[in-house]
Amino acid sequence: MDISLSLSPQDQARVAQEVNTFNRTLNEGKGAKANMALDKNDFLKILITQLSHQDPTQPMDDKAFIAQMAQFSSLEQMTNMSTGFQKVSGLLASSEASQVLGKTVEIRDGENLVTGVVDRVVRGESPLVGVNGKIYDFSQIESVVSK
Repeated sequence: MDISLSLSPQDQARVAQEVNTFNRTLNEGKGAKANMALDKNDFLKILITQLSHQDPTQPMDDKAFIAQMAQFSSLEQMTNMSTGFQKVSGLLASSEASQVLGKTVEIRDGENLVTGVVDRVVRGESPLVGVNGKIYDFSQIESVVSK
């Protein structure tokens, strides 16, 4: 039995049309992004499309399918870890900001160096500190002055 591995011009045109349609579907509502990263939903769409368009005479190799599922699982776990690390980072920054409450700090505000006592801390992913009646980002603190 001899199987032809080349596509006819009609089949090539049909495949190109399906690829273009699929790409438009993926990008729908997202706008054109030069550096677009794939997320787990995009990965699932690609996997479903691949499974629905595979040749029944040559089904996907079971090892390749298992490898793709392992990649998906890894991607999902990395996404979950990234979210967790962002939360921990925010908590650490808030805790660090709370430690300067009542202390004298030097804050870089553009070209100026502001010195004052921290009288307010606003917790969050990017904590804020109140000095001399003005709110600054915690990352603007250059030094803590001891008394």
